[in-house]
Amino acid sequence: MTVEATPSPHGVRLPSARLIAFSQPGLIVGALAVAISVHLPRYFAAHFGMGLAAVGGIFMLVRLIDCGFDPMIGLVMDRTQTRIGRYRAWLILGAPIIALGVFMLFIPQATVNSAYLTFWLLVYYIGYSLITLSHSAWGSVVAGKYHERSRVFGAIQIVSTIGATLILVIPSLMGAAAEKSGANVRGMGWAIVIVTPIAVLLAALATPEKAVSDSSHERFGLRDYWAMISRPDMARIIIADFCLTLGPGWMSALYLFYFHDARGFAAPLANLLLLIYIGAGVLGAIVMSRVAMKIGKHRALQVASTGYSVGLLSLILVPKGAFILAAIPMFILGFLASSFTMLDRAMVADVGDAVRLEQGKQRVSLLYAMITSSQKIATALSIGLSFNVLAFVGFNPKEGAVNTPGAVLGLELVYLITPVIFVMIGGACYIGYKLDHRRHAEIRGELEARDALEAAAAPTESLAAPQAPAALATN
Repeated sequence: MTVEATPSPHGVRLPSARLIAFSQPGLIVGALAVAISVHLPRYFAAHFGMGLAAVGGIFMLVRLIDCGFDPMIGLVMDRTQTRIGRYRAWLILGAPIIALGVFMLFIPQATVNSAYLTFWLLVYYIGYSLITLSHSAWGSVVAGKYHERSRVFGAIQIVSTIGATLILVIPSLMGAAAEKSGANVRGMGWAIVIVTPIAVLLAALATPEKAVSDSSHERFGLRDYWAMISRPDMARIIIADFCLTLGPGWMSALYLFYFHDARGFAAPLANLLLLIYIGAGVLGAIVMSRVAMKIGKHRALQVASTGYSVGLLSLILVPKGAFILAAIPMFILGFLASSFTMLDRAMVADVGDAVRLEQGKQRVSLLYAMITSSQKIATALSIGLSFNVLAFVGFNPKEGAVNTPGAVLGLELVYLITPVIFVMIGGACYIGYKLDHRRHAEIRGELEARDALEAAAAPTESLAAPQAPAALATN
C-alpha cells in the first residue's frame, strides 16, 4: 500500500485494472442497497411479526440518529494522516463493523425485538458510513478532472449495480419456500459478510492514495458548517440527492408488497422483475456516464429524472401478472435510476475542489458526509413514512393475509404518487446550475498552479526558517 507525499497529478487517468479494483467496495454498497431497503424491512415485519408501523419507525429513528454522526466522521476523516493514507485507513476500519452489523441483522443470534433491531441497525449504519464516506472521498482524489470523475464514479456505480444484481440472484434461486422461512434473507447476509473483506482489501491494496495539501487542522465551527451547506451549488446537490433518494427508496420499501399483492406476481417473478430493474443499471451507468461527458452531469440528471417519472407512471398501464409488459418499464426505470447516485457523487467532488480553492482546506469528506446524511434521512423517511401510510390505509403485511380492494388500491397509490413527485423535484433542482465542466476546468487549473507553487516554495521556506531568530535578535 502506497501513499504519494507530493501534490497529486489529478489529470492522470487511473488505469482500468486499478479502477476495477478500486470500485470493488461498490459490491457491498450495491448489495446492501437492495437487501436492506427491499428485503430486510419486510423480513422483520412479515417473518418476525413486528408490524409495519414498528419496523418503519425503528428504521426511521435509527437513520435519523445515525445521520448526525456523518458530519463528525467526515470532519475527522479530512484531518486524518496515517502511514497508509487518509481514506484507506477509514475504509479498512469500516469493513469489520459493517460485516458484524449485517451478520446480526440477517442471521439473528438472539430473540428478535425492537431493541435488537434498533441496536444492530445502528452498528450497521456506522459501518456503512465509514465505507461510503471514505470510498467516495478517495474517489474524488483519485479523479481530479470533471469528466474523469464521471468515469470513476460511473465504474463504482457499475460495480454497485452488479452487486445488487448478484444479491438478488440468491432469493430468485432459492424459491418460494426459502421466502417463507427467511432462508433467502440469511443467504444474502452470508454472501455480504464473505464479500466485504475481499472487496475492501482489493481496493486498499491496488490503489495509490495521493496526498492533497491543505490546512484542515484549523478549528471548524457551526458557522463554517452552515457556510458550506448553504453554498448554492452544494445546497442544490443536497436537496436533489434527498429527493432522488426518497423517490426510489419509497418504491424499494414497498416493492414486494406492490408487485405481489397489487400486481399479482408470485414472489420469484417479483424478484426477477427487480433483478431486471437492478441489472439494467449496469448498462445505464455506462451510457449515462457517457451522456454526462457530452452534456454535463447536471443536464444528464435532468434527463434521467424526467424519464424515470414517465416510466414509473407507465406501470399503471401494465395488466396484472403480465411479466413481459412489466419488464419493459422496469428495465427503463433501472437504466435511468443508476445515474442518480453516480452523478450526484461526482458533482460533490467538483464542489470539493471549489471549496479547497476558496478556503485552502480539504473538506471533501465533510461534503460527502452532508450528502450521506441527506441520503440517510431520505431513506429513513421512505421506510418510516411509507410503512405508516400503508398501515393507515389498512394494508396487512403478514404472510397469507387477505387484503380488501380498498387496501390494495391504497397500496398502489402510495407506491406510485410520492416517488414521481420527489424525482421530478430532484431533477428540477439543477435548473440554472453553474458548476459545469467549463467552470470546473478553471478551478482545477488554479488549484494545480497553486499546488505547484507551494511545492516549489517548500524547500526555500525550510532553508529560510532557521534565520528567523537571528533576524529578531538583531532587531
